[in-house]
Amino acid sequence: MAEQTELTAGFTLPGTSIAVNRMGYGAMQLAGRDGNKLVWGPPRDVNGAITVLREAVASGVNHIDTADFYGPHVTNQIIRKALAPYADDLVIVTKVSARRGDDGSWIPAFSREELTKAVHDNLQNLGLDTLDVVNLRGMFNTHEPAEGSIEGQITVLAELQKEGLVRHIGLSNVTPTQIAEARRVAPIVCVQNHYNLAHRADDALIDDLARDGIAYVPFFPLGGFTPLQSASLSDVAARLEATPMQVALAWLLQRSSNILLIPGTSSVEHLRENLKAAMLQLPSEVVAQLDAIGRASGH
Repeated sequence: MAEQTELTAGFTLPGTSIAVNRMGYGAMQLAGRDGNKLVWGPPRDVNGAITVLREAVASGVNHIDTADFYGPHVTNQIIRKALAPYADDLVIVTKVSARRGDDGSWIPAFSREELTKAVHDNLQNLGLDTLDVVNLRGMFNTHEPAEGSIEGQITVLAELQKEGLVRHIGLSNVTPTQIAEARRVAPIVCVQNHYNLAHRADDALIDDLARDGIAYVPFFPLGGFTPLQSASLSDVAARLEATPMQVALAWLLQRSSNILLIPGTSSVEHLRENLKAAMLQLPSEVVAQLDAIGRASGH
């Protein structure tokens, strides 16, 4: 049993009784790979993946991010094997609106039938009767938010919510326009987009969501850094006797109180390192130096 740690103050999703620690866990890296097919098939070490999940929960993590198209199906099945029956306070957040091609590609799955099937697949593979939170992932551009109406897709999720299959709805890989459109259809409890020290396009969005109490969940905490930015981060980390990942995560936690983290890893050692970031307090002069990394990127 890992030592119980205080993973920063909890955050309650708006309009709900769901409270999660701000340091969560992203399960995508638990799936394997097959040549160029990433997040595909089972991992080399299934028991190792189970150990990582159990260690995370034993350490105080109660927010796990997943999707049934990771693997596909593999990650959710590992979560079920590792953690079911689930603790009462464990919140599993999943995503829909993509499916996988035989070549490992990520294909939009936006139709009513595909969204409904995805919800049922998540329920079956996780072993749940109701999904805590389902994020609709924007798929107009696989790699970054792109405009396009999501009203029809949110309407389908809202109907599944009324049926009792989904408790709450979130969004992923979306623009501010799409968030506003979705909120006209149903309450939105969280938004998950690419954001980190160097990729700061959502700065204004984070502040807007914070005013409404909506969680912002950044992914790729070290994604898209230039070598110079990485060197700057490594320099700060060395002075603080921390890892670059720990500093990047600590900066996100201090950036705004509505930010929830979901760093992923398939290694218990890296998991423990990531969780320690919740204890790392960055002095104001360090925050200013780190902020400059984002300004240098042009975001």
